[in-house]
Amino acid sequence: MSSQADHGHELIPRPELTPDALRAALAVVAPGRLDEMQAMKEDAFAKAVEWQSLSPVQSWVLIWAKEIEIARRPDLSTRLARARRDLEHEDPDIAREALRELSAVMDEALKAVREWLVRLSSRRA
Repeated sequence: MSSQADHGHELIPRPELTPDALRAALAVVAPGRLDEMQAMKEDAFAKAVEWQSLSPVQSWVLIWAKEIEIARRPDLSTRLARARRDLEHEDPDIAREALRELSAVMDEALKAVREWLVRLSSRRA
């Protein structure tokens, strides 16, 4: 897990990777997205039953953990907002750089979540 020194201030601690903890974290950092999260959760659980697989639920957890990682870290959320703004820029070099930055933000957030998942798993073992 990266430290605050690596990326600056964090609005909230990184939540546990459970539906309740993720929902509570989202309620703090992006409450306007709670309905979106709930709809995706219902879809993931329905698919899990239909497919007889936990993979849709695991994917839902990773998606929302990544979204919360970005929202709880002003450095990432600022970079993401800037990249999204520049995606439609008339200068193709700026738009291309924005796409690269968007990907870099997503990768950094997902890497942090995966490291957190490994750390949580090792604590439980």
